[in-house]
Amino acid sequence: MNALAPSLDLAPALVVLPGPRAAAADASRAQLIRAPEARDLFEHGPVLVAHAGMTAKRLGVHTPARSQGLFDALELFAFVRPARFCAPSAAGLALALGLPEPKGAAEQAKVLREACHVLLAELALTPEPSREEALAVGETLARAGWAWGTAVIGALRSAPVGNAFRGSGMDVWTRVAEWEEQAPPGEAGSRPIAPDAAAQRLTDLLRQAGLDEARPTQAEFAAEAAFAFQPREKEGEPRMMLAEAGTGVGKTLGYLAPASLWAEANGPAVWISTYTRALQRQIERESHAIYPDPKVRAKKAVVRKGRENYLCLLNFQDQANTAQLGGADLIGLALTARWVRATRDGDMTGGDFPAWLPTLFAIPPVGQASAANLVDRRGECIHAGCAHYRACFVEKAVRGSRRADIVIANHALVLTQAAFDGARAARGSKADGETTQLKRIVFDEGHHLFDAADAAFAAALSGAESAELRRWIRGPEGRGRRGRGLEARLMEVLGDRDDAKRALVDATRAAAALPGEGWSGRVASPNGEVNPSGPIEHFVVAIIEQLRARAAPSEVGMECAARPALDLVRETARAAASALAAIEAPLLALARHLEDVLDDEAATLPPGDRARIEGALRGLDRRARMTLPAWRSMLRAIDEDSEDDPDFVDWFDATFLYGRVVDAACRRHWVDPTEPLTNTVIAPAHGVLVTSATLADSTLADPFALAEMRTGAARLPDRPKTLRLASPFDYETNARAFVVTDVGRDDPRQVAAAMRELFLAAGGGGVGLFTAIRRLRAVHERIAAPLSDKGLALYAQHVDPLEVGALVDIFRAEQDSCLLGTDAVRDGVDVPGRSLRLLVFDRVPWPRPDILHKARRVRFGGKAYDDSVARNRISQAFGRLIRRADDKGVFVMLDAAAPTRLFSGLPEGVKIERLGLVEAIEATAAFLGTPSAD
Repeated sequence: MNALAPSLDLAPALVVLPGPRAAAADASRAQLIRAPEARDLFEHGPVLVAHAGMTAKRLGVHTPARSQGLFDALELFAFVRPARFCAPSAAGLALALGLPEPKGAAEQAKVLREACHVLLAELALTPEPSREEALAVGETLARAGWAWGTAVIGALRSAPVGNAFRGSGMDVWTRVAEWEEQAPPGEAGSRPIAPDAAAQRLTDLLRQAGLDEARPTQAEFAAEAAFAFQPREKEGEPRMMLAEAGTGVGKTLGYLAPASLWAEANGPAVWISTYTRALQRQIERESHAIYPDPKVRAKKAVVRKGRENYLCLLNFQDQANTAQLGGADLIGLALTARWVRATRDGDMTGGDFPAWLPTLFAIPPVGQASAANLVDRRGECIHAGCAHYRACFVEKAVRGSRRADIVIANHALVLTQAAFDGARAARGSKADGETTQLKRIVFDEGHHLFDAADAAFAAALSGAESAELRRWIRGPEGRGRRGRGLEARLMEVLGDRDDAKRALVDATRAAAALPGEGWSGRVASPNGEVNPSGPIEHFVVAIIEQLRARAAPSEVGMECAARPALDLVRETARAAASALAAIEAPLLALARHLEDVLDDEAATLPPGDRARIEGALRGLDRRARMTLPAWRSMLRAIDEDSEDDPDFVDWFDATFLYGRVVDAACRRHWVDPTEPLTNTVIAPAHGVLVTSATLADSTLADPFALAEMRTGAARLPDRPKTLRLASPFDYETNARAFVVTDVGRDDPRQVAAAMRELFLAAGGGGVGLFTAIRRLRAVHERIAAPLSDKGLALYAQHVDPLEVGALVDIFRAEQDSCLLGTDAVRDGVDVPGRSLRLLVFDRVPWPRPDILHKARRVRFGGKAYDDSVARNRISQAFGRLIRRADDKGVFVMLDAAAPTRLFSGLPEGVKIERLGLVEAIEATAAFLGTPSAD
């Protein structure tokens, strides 16, 4: 360790565990302290913490503004190790730095100081990307009042500094590598992949990864998956396969083996689509076995997401310039600047951007450097008109995916892009360039494909959605971040084309009918007085009136059928449809004029103008040819009070915030979204593999019948190939499953007591899953302090000021912590090892019987459909419990009414025992090797 570290005089460290249970540590000792002392230390400092926002939340105080006396170790980590992973807690810092995991508040406070010494010593020795650039940013931070400024500058100046770095270091956009255009790769070929070649490739991959030879089921999976990589024989009839591979089979490398062979033989690319961002990165890590050289892997295996996930350099430049003039959070932006110089691909949501960085302070300053402020969520990109176009992270990802062998995307991107490209193809236009036709697709987490299609092919007209459309057309009309309307983006390139300019002006004027600044306060005022402006706001007010007349408020809001509609709703729907038509017509005319420009001036149009026009056409196609017609169709059906279309479900719902209505929407969903899924994605492909650990249903005569229906396979002329491989794990030995028979599921005190005692019996490592946020919060309030008194930290979704991924990171890092969550935790937890050893459901996760679900229940089999949804959720949750052969885990359902039939999807060897709570606690402690709680 550098001599700097031990001599540095750090502030006393404070760690607050749930309860709160607090400890402080200075240079001489670490000790437990009472909550009032902890609050005093935190509020008056100087103090060293790991996550100021979380610390304040646990102490029950407001997070103070950044000050010279509040040292957040996570901010130091973000400066010293930009774009590198760390779970946002004292224990997470320790593990990221290779220090032993600290147990309890006192040890964590002590290690927090040690971690900061290590970080400063590392900064003194090996600053990234250079000592000069790091010093420039450090001095900028110091001038902004950053608590770590003096220590960071001291560390950087402990060694000779080269030539002075000009500027503040904030202008990172000037130092981001640019992409280079390349010739198009051409159409992919159709050379087949033999099953034995796929199995051999798997063996080679495992050897390169330093693993033993393939497990029999994994080798079988790879060989059988080659079916989806054979040439198709007829248009519209892909080689489709449904493959259930239980946990531990190793399906990721199993399908990467034939996928990589096919890409090498036929050209780009195989698209691997998954449901969660976390699994995208996990698949990319698995591809290391195929492409061990990081530079090769960066070209061959590309992660693709929607453009709203990537840092926009123009947004960052505007924010950084504003911050340096005192109008935004310069500290947050400067730490983000450090990340920009180190990031692999600019991905701010699930990539290497620390999701906890913007949440360190619960009440962020204006302009906080968050993903919401720094990405393009509003479709306002000016493409080649942007000064940073050639360094753009989105453009790099798009171009990289065109030439990659493996593109690792997500269901949302694949399906929404397919819907868009399908709409363009229907009018004779080419694809928009962000994807090409997907010939070979692997849908991992295939059990989510139905839900992803449901979201991708739906329509929603609300105050927020229509206000976004206005902003896209007219640009920002009040205070807010950078934005450009259509006139600012296009007028320059239209030249002397008066017809095009007239259409642009007409669309801009017509868009004034859409909700503008302050619309929510006018349609849903806190005092009950409404003052709508324009036809869309009047329609939203009418929706709210119908909801209040026909629906009862619930925890998630209100909803009612759209028809029969109130007279007020019908009248306002007619006026709203007329206003939307007045916007749609000039936008369509503008699109045609822009297409004429591309055609007429093909030989002379500058590349920058062409890219700008193509970018505008993408936005116009989405809005004028997809969104607006869908909205008008819904409004026409309401106005005419027509019979319900058997293919669609229309309904109204309200959005609640802090217990009051803030928006309302008219929604239309397909009853069976696999119809558009099949037409736009499955049928045009040449080969499709859908795989999951829970795809089949053993209660059915044909276990894959439901999976065929929910993936679109049932709509193809021939049945798909199916494969079912059981998990190789010994569940009979390593897992227990209990249904507790004497806990009243509707009594939060009983549920809380049961969960508390089970967590204590397991010694931590427990996840509690809830079907309602209200019940989650009630249980958290009751058990956080008792668990803390026993040395167990409790984290909770919808309580702690962190996004789900960051909470799971902490839970994974701290072996004996506990976590409460809802669906997002159930689907996002991947925690092998002892950190997850107990999983407790508060009740059966039945589907919520909303209007949409009731329509599908009628279509897809009544009560059996409800059972299938609940059974799949239980099976998915159980699958998170045992992730490797040496894992041990206990599954508990606190719902005596849980039908035995719902557990038929659990792996072979798992037996359900119905026990009283005391017996379940004792059995849990005995099985996991922990003493029963007193």
